[in-house]
Amino acid sequence: MDDYQALSDAYLRLLTADSNTCLELGLEERLNELPDPSLEAFLARRKQAEQLLEQASTLHAQLSDFDQKLDVELIALAARQYALDKSLVFNDKLEIEQLPNAGDEISTGIFYLVTIDPRPAADRLDNILARLQQVPDYLQRMLARLDTPVARWVDIDCETIDGLPDFFASIYSWGKEVSYSSLDALDEAINQAQDALKAYQGALRQLPTTVHFHVGAEAAQSLVDARGIALSLDDIHQYARDFVDQTRAEIEALRLELVARYALDPATTATQLQQFLARAHAVQIEGEQFAQVIDRYTQVADDLVAFVTERDLFPIPDGQAMKIIQTPAFMAPMIPAGAMMPPPAMREGTRTSIVYLTLSRELLAEHTELGIPLMMLHEGIPGHHLQLSTAAMHPAVVRRTFMANEHAEGWTTMLEDYMLDQGLMGELTDEARFVTKLDLSRIGARVAIDLYFMTGEIRYLDIGYDVTFTGEDAFADAARLLIAATGFTPGRAESELNWYSQERAYPLSYLVGNRLVWQLKRDYQQATRDSLSPVEQDQAFHRIYLQSGNMPVAKLRTVFEHELGRVLTA
Repeated sequence: MDDYQALSDAYLRLLTADSNTCLELGLEERLNELPDPSLEAFLARRKQAEQLLEQASTLHAQLSDFDQKLDVELIALAARQYALDKSLVFNDKLEIEQLPNAGDEISTGIFYLVTIDPRPAADRLDNILARLQQVPDYLQRMLARLDTPVARWVDIDCETIDGLPDFFASIYSWGKEVSYSSLDALDEAINQAQDALKAYQGALRQLPTTVHFHVGAEAAQSLVDARGIALSLDDIHQYARDFVDQTRAEIEALRLELVARYALDPATTATQLQQFLARAHAVQIEGEQFAQVIDRYTQVADDLVAFVTERDLFPIPDGQAMKIIQTPAFMAPMIPAGAMMPPPAMREGTRTSIVYLTLSRELLAEHTELGIPLMMLHEGIPGHHLQLSTAAMHPAVVRRTFMANEHAEGWTTMLEDYMLDQGLMGELTDEARFVTKLDLSRIGARVAIDLYFMTGEIRYLDIGYDVTFTGEDAFADAARLLIAATGFTPGRAESELNWYSQERAYPLSYLVGNRLVWQLKRDYQQATRDSLSPVEQDQAFHRIYLQSGNMPVAKLRTVFEHELGRVLTA
């Protein structure tokens, strides 16, 4: 075995140290195990990442092949991310000592076993049973790890656990439906797990808590750097300010155009116009026949494939598929509206994404002839499904599995404008663009709140909205901005803020990725203006982007430069 392969194997061992990650990647390893929540296991994985980083740094200097050197750089970056995330300190303690996340860790792997595992139901239920039987011991180790947790994170964990009885009941119903042979043992394990979870919630609520969860500007910059984003925090903040100015102007121009087109009251607000368009372009179904909505999504997905194939804009590989199905009844408590499960990166065979839609009369207004095409181009082809299924076919393990959020989200948010420019929506282009711009308004606020939550510096919330901040409650201030930017209900805003607070440097990736991808495309067009037609430029850009695999956009720029044989002007 050569050194490059040995490094790739060590990288995969780092990923598969977590049993939930094994399931996410589609590997049939550690299926019966819950993750180890202990501080000792956490520190051992951090040491493993630090050793991998050192191994990658040593090997990189010995290589000359461009692709192998890039792979090693990505492995080093992944190891750096992993080690940094496990080294975050605030309140003089490691973050992990202040983060109760038992509900999420217990349910995530089981959810993967239910949804994306293609094996027979009995095999999956055996694994679920084994995991449920470990819940009491897992919770004891989680409690032993915690020291003065963040109050909001305690609430999040307890709220997640409150939803688990419905989840477990759906699993029992599934077992009953398929005549699972160990149904009594499953019932007993569920009851024991629920008793242990109630006791854990009680013990968790008794712990002293803190409201402070900021890691500071220096650590925030390190988190951004470790994700391969070569921008300062202030550069990113300026992106948000510029985006807000531009997007609000575009929304207002479209509002004026559409109000006139539909002969509406000139005082009609953007929110009122959005509601009018939703009614005017609602999907028509008969009675409660929600299968007609699934049929419409499937038809739109097929139409999108035909649209891009006719124009030859994107390389669509063989060996990929996407299923759009109504959420099975036993899964509905886990998926209240809908979910997209991308292809597991390490599972061989057809790379299959699954789009689940939970349908009801109350949710029908969310499915419109404007929204469905936009949703499917984002999630399907040419969006996440095409990008991630193509990446899952890359020969390098790191390019299948690397988590580059700004790469993935930058691709899809770029496509929303690009596909409208290509004429996807025909005479409804203005309507669709208006709806898209309203929906995208949230990504500017995400940047501001992400920066604020990481640093604690309230100035980052100033991105141009007329909102007053008190500085007394970080979540209350963030909610004011998010509601002003999006019109979300307080409940929806609170749910968004929960994950913003725990997924540091992820919320900002949507806007940062959008800006970086558009800039990369413009630079590529400038560099090839004398050698390729506009259509050929699009085709080449999309081919290189998709077939290079997952990586930060800054690293992807080096791939384009390697292909061109010269540096792109930024």
